[in-house]
Amino acid sequence: MKFKLFFILSIFGFNAMAEVKLPALFSNGMVLQQKSSVKIWGFSTGSKKITITTSWDHKTYQANTKYDGTWDSYLNTPTAGGPYSIQINQENKITLNDVLIGEVWICSGQSNMDMPMKGYGGLPITNSLDILVESVNPKLRLFHVEKAYSTTPKNDVKGLWRHADAETAGDFSAVGYQFASLLQKHLGVPIGIIQSTWGGSPIEAWTDKNVLQNLLGDRLNFNRAISKANHQTPGNLYNAMIKPLVGYHIAGVIWYQGEQNRHNHQDYLALQIAMINLWREQWNIGQWDFFGVQIAPMAYANESRLAVPLLREAQLQLTDSLSHTGMAITIDGGEEYNIHPANKTLVAKRLAYLALEKTYHKQGIASVGPKFESLQIKGDTLNIKFSGIPLGITSYGKPITQFEVAGSDKVFHQAKAKIKDNKVIVVSEAVKEPVAVRYAFKNWCVGEIYSVEGLPASPFRTDNW
Repeated sequence: MKFKLFFILSIFGFNAMAEVKLPALFSNGMVLQQKSSVKIWGFSTGSKKITITTSWDHKTYQANTKYDGTWDSYLNTPTAGGPYSIQINQENKITLNDVLIGEVWICSGQSNMDMPMKGYGGLPITNSLDILVESVNPKLRLFHVEKAYSTTPKNDVKGLWRHADAETAGDFSAVGYQFASLLQKHLGVPIGIIQSTWGGSPIEAWTDKNVLQNLLGDRLNFNRAISKANHQTPGNLYNAMIKPLVGYHIAGVIWYQGEQNRHNHQDYLALQIAMINLWREQWNIGQWDFFGVQIAPMAYANESRLAVPLLREAQLQLTDSLSHTGMAITIDGGEEYNIHPANKTLVAKRLAYLALEKTYHKQGIASVGPKFESLQIKGDTLNIKFSGIPLGITSYGKPITQFEVAGSDKVFHQAKAKIKDNKVIVVSEAVKEPVAVRYAFKNWCVGEIYSVEGLPASPFRTDNW
């Protein structure tokens, strides 16, 4: 009799303490992707059915607690608008207020994406104060994932949704904030952007370790891009800073990373593809857009003169290797002795152009600059043709100095170049029988060739030496 009474009291006691909980992503001020079936999930210690009621359509959805203490449901979102509320009920009640419906993006990568609008110590952001003064925008929401690492997958992050203003934008990614701000102003809908970044991190840290082992095999053990540092260990940042976000419905990802992987540039194309495929597979909401940034030029000390150009080449090759990808070219946006260029507006704009044209199909906006198409050699003269230039190419009247030419000896020499009939004509006095040409294929350089719309040509080479 005493045992039965204890058992009954235990059940009632358990139910009395039972409650539903939500991850940090689902909180006041959040933005949900418009016109979608968005996943919402959480944790529960009770067995009673969970109900979720949305104010935009007054519908009630239901969810059951699974064996592992988690639950999930899918909500149908309307066109952009709000603020709305969502009420979750079980033994307790949670009400989410100030919920907007709009477009949701993730920004991720290493220090050039991590760098906040207010700048790093001793490292400024161009026009930072002017931008922050105009940053107040209740339709732009920022979620900054707190840095964390783990050897096993986690189910939550630390962070909260905040309205954009000088304080919150000042602490947020300069590239990510400006990208989101440009989208909000152009699209006229609420924008939510989630920052998950860590300076000095290799792409391997953002990818599941099992995927890396299958891809690289023993090369993973002899990889200069990784180390025993927590943020440079394969899988650590994926487990703690990406895995908990998986399922939160997004329009796409912007990615600024690569400097750390100049040490293993030969694997970078495969690593990009593996990471993107993993993320898309885990999200399971289709082929959302992934837009990267080709790293800016700099005079790297004690670095092979081809390490960075070969990494940029691998970055650009992504766009021909995987659908729904794009690359913002920043060959004109570097600083000779600074790995963290101050002009993050240039980067954010070029990422925004990609999103506006490719994701949102806005007319009248170009997003891709001149792309090397073919080389024709006549005697000592090289004729270079570009694609993607409906209005032609330009150097804005400035001398073109970034071309080099080589003969069969594979030694490159400085060349003279000029634009004629929307082609670049290249000649080097030192090479009478040229066989190959390179453009801006150096660690440090400044891009000179643009489309008439104002987008730079990527560095390129015609050899494979």
